[in-house]
Amino acid sequence: MTQLIEVLVLGLLLGGIYALAASGLTLVFGVMGIVNVTQGAFLVLGAYLTWLLWRVLGVDPIVLALVTTPIMFGVGWLVYQLVIRHLRDAPKATTVLATFAVGLVIVGGLGMVFSNDFRSVTPAYADRAFHIGALYVPEARLYGCGVAVVLLLGLWQLLTRTWLGRAIRAAAENPDAARLAGIDVVLVAALTFSIGTATTGAGGSLIAVLYPFFPATAYVWISRLLGIVVLGGMSSLRGTFIGALLMGVAEMVVSTYVSTSWTTAVPYLVILVVLLLRPDGLFGRRERRDVAVAR
Repeated sequence: MTQLIEVLVLGLLLGGIYALAASGLTLVFGVMGIVNVTQGAFLVLGAYLTWLLWRVLGVDPIVLALVTTPIMFGVGWLVYQLVIRHLRDAPKATTVLATFAVGLVIVGGLGMVFSNDFRSVTPAYADRAFHIGALYVPEARLYGCGVAVVLLLGLWQLLTRTWLGRAIRAAAENPDAARLAGIDVVLVAALTFSIGTATTGAGGSLIAVLYPFFPATAYVWISRLLGIVVLGGMSSLRGTFIGALLMGVAEMVVSTYVSTSWTTAVPYLVILVVLLLRPDGLFGRRERRDVAVAR
C-alpha cells in the first residue's frame, strides 16, 4: 500500500509539470484551430536553454524557468510572424505540415549546435528526497511541480482577469464577433501562439531537471503532449490539467508495476483508446472549439 501511495504522489507531481508543458498546445488549438506539433521541439529548446544557462551562470535550473519563459515567448512571436501568420486561412492539414516542418528545423538546428549526445541538468538536489513517513518524494520533482502550478495559476489569472484573457476567449469562441467588437484577432492569435510557446518552454526547463534529453526527444514529447490534450479534451484547459495528472499517474504505474520500457508507449495507447471510445476527450464538447476558456 505504501508503494502504491508513493507511485500516485510521484505521478501527480509529474503530471503537474506535464500540465504546464501541454497548456501551450491547448491554447494554440483553441484560438487558432491549429494542432501545433512544433510544441515538442519548443519543449526541447527550452530544455537546452536551461542546460546552457545553468552551465554558464550556475543558476538553479528550476529558477531558470522564469528566464526561459520570456525567451521562448520571443521565439514563439518570431515563428508566428515568419510562418504561422501566412497560414491562417490555409487548410488545417497544411498548418499541421507547416508546424511539423518548423519542428524539424528546430530539431536539426539543435543537433548541429549541441550534437546528438544526451544532456542532463543535475542541480545539487537532483538525487535528494524528502522522507515523509515511509514515503520518498524527490526534491526536484516537488520543486518542479510547485513552479509549474504557480505558472499555471498565473496563466489562469491572465485568461480570466485581464483584458487580453477576455480577448483570447472571445477570439476563440467567435472570431467574427470579436472583430466586430474591435478586437484585433490577428494580434490576439500572435500573442496566444507566443504565450503557448512560452509555457511549453517553461515546461521544458522543468523537465530538463527530471529527464535526460537530446534533439530527437522532441518527437517523444509531442506524442506525450498530444496524448494529454486528447485525453482531457482539446476544448478545455481544465481537461488538459486533469489529463496531465492522469498521464503522469499512468506512466508511474506502468513503469513501477510493468516495465520502464513500456512507459513511452502510454501516450500512444491513450491516444488510440480515447479516439476509439471518446473522441472528444473527458471534458471536450463537440459543439465548442475554444480551449482558451478557463472553466
